Amino acid sequence: MTSDDVAFEGTFKEMFRRHAAGVAIITVNYEGVPYGFTATSVASLSAKPPRFTFNMARSSSSWPAVANTTYIGVHMLGLENQELADRFARTKERFAGDHWAHGPHDVPVLKDVAGWLIGKIQMRLSFENNAVVVVEVVEGQVGEDGSPLLYHSGTYGQPVPLDYEI
Repeated sequence: MTSDDVAFEGTFKEMFRRHAAGVAIITVNYEGVPYGFTATSVASLSAKPPRFTFNMARSSSSWPAVANTTYIGVHMLGLENQELADRFARTKERFAGDHWAHGPHDVPVLKDVAGWLIGKIQMRLSFENNAVVVVEVVEGQVGEDGSPLLYHSGTYGQPVPLDYEI
């Protein structure tokens, strides 16, 4: 790695720390065991048919489950879900407790979130140690409307309205 590569790696990391992203949790049931992780890479891919994508490291403890299952869930988090986001990002006890239940296609569904979607994995595109996963939505539910949980510059936050209307 050259000194230019190191410099650009730092620039890259700093730029994406400044890019606010919504916080979500991905869940999957693999061989009867629930897996899940916090993600900020969830994005809408298409409305017809409804599809979303997310990225993950193939070194993640959840990758074998994602790589070998058919159905997966994504849960959009609200401001009140920060503790849940931390649990799925920082602990191994992600499913200890009554904050989830088996949902459609036996996918773990988290309770009291802004909404959830269950989808069928359409594609896994591996590149080096990472993967992009494409999912077609088959079921879902929107929760209470509230302020979304954002991740920005290493901390959680919330959007602040501006004095501007479109």
